[in-house]
Amino acid sequence: MSARVARSAHGEAMPAVDQIDCSYLDNLIGYNARRAALAVIGVFLERMKVYGLRPVDFSVLSLIAHNPGITSRQLCATLGILPPNLVGMINALEKRRIIVRKPHPHDGRALGLHVTPGGLKLTRDAERTAVELEAEATAHLTAGESKQLNRLLQKVYLGREPAERQTLALQKK
Repeated sequence: MSARVARSAHGEAMPAVDQIDCSYLDNLIGYNARRAALAVIGVFLERMKVYGLRPVDFSVLSLIAHNPGITSRQLCATLGILPPNLVGMINALEKRRIIVRKPHPHDGRALGLHVTPGGLKLTRDAERTAVELEAEATAHLTAGESKQLNRLLQKVYLGREPAERQTLALQKK
């Protein structure tokens, strides 16, 4: 039996790839971060369907639940969302009676966002689901590795140590 060699239109032998060389891509932070995100996001989307939450909705709802009275401006700054994009999300969450807007205690022009009792239950259930799915996705990491991975990813997107984020937030109060 003879081996067949693929040939180009010009009759030149075309190389066959038996083993993929990913060494260049494997050394890119963006590539690895994206691959890791894709490994988690598919499961996240599937499990959050029951709550009617997309990843950005989940993030917005979690921040509102953990920061009662947070303003839309603060949400936009924290999550990097454009105000027009947030308006629709807030309206949808309010229509579902998950959140309510209340007058801000210090700024008469602003409205603070708060979860309703039903919204708080939904948030807790969704957050529990998120913790479970991330534990499954990172089961092959030690607790220390998981913590370090989170810290390093935050350092990349914040441009500084994550602890500095909390210090800056406290200084703004």
